[in-house]
Amino acid sequence: MKKLFLAALSVMIGGCLLAQDLTVASFNIRLKTTSDTGNLWDDRKMALTNLIKFHEFDIFGIQEGFYEQVQDMKSQLPSFAYVGVGRDDGAQKGEHSAIFYNTNRFKKIKDGTFWLSASDTERPNKGWDAALPRICTWGVFEDKENGKQFIFMNTHFDHVGIEARRESAKLILAKAKQFAKDLPLILTGDFNIDEHNEAYFTLAKSGIVQDVHDVARIVYEPNSSFNGWGKSLKPVGRIDHIFITKPFTVHKYGILTDTYLGKFPSDHFPIVSVLAW
Repeated sequence: MKKLFLAALSVMIGGCLLAQDLTVASFNIRLKTTSDTGNLWDDRKMALTNLIKFHEFDIFGIQEGFYEQVQDMKSQLPSFAYVGVGRDDGAQKGEHSAIFYNTNRFKKIKDGTFWLSASDTERPNKGWDAALPRICTWGVFEDKENGKQFIFMNTHFDHVGIEARRESAKLILAKAKQFAKDLPLILTGDFNIDEHNEAYFTLAKSGIVQDVHDVARIVYEPNSSFNGWGKSLKPVGRIDHIFITKPFTVHKYGILTDTYLGKFPSDHFPIVSVLAW
């Protein structure tokens, strides 16, 4: 009887521990444009959201999403809500770095968006040597399964500005401290820098955050995270990243190379990590 009780207890504890895992992701969904002949947003949006459903993302950040795309995703992901605004006007205009979260799992506590800039983080503008306005969207969420809170931040660094990328990394770390004090942090994004870049080291060697790729027990990295519709595939190379702070631990990390009818849902692959508290 004692052995049976201990076995049952072990199963119950294991189930509780498993329930506290969370699947986080970063996904540059590629803006809606008529230039993507043969693979327009209306052609690929179902494949993209079905990928998210199948891999059971709990919370994830997107990049390059126009308002219409964000609404399409929301309608196809009924269990999800999102936070975030357009970078061009702070409302609906321009690309969003939205955060989608499963409302069955998470409760939003507060959220906001700031511009990556040395002069004005509250209104649309270009910072440093950036070619375009760039933003970071953030939210503080409570995990309904354990009552713990964390801050999730999602961004898209500039593709031109070297100084802008480096200073944006510093700004995000400072803002995380400002908004959420000592809460655990999850940071996702298309950083437009690979793992050998100075701006990447500003984050990865900060002593504050860690790259989940480097601390995951299982790493699935079949190719680069950017595919360029299949034309820019490389054996390795990550410009999309997920960073975390303690007390999160990382079970696994992967670049998901799902396709549909031989086509890619986006010109980036989603990157995914399973975390535990």
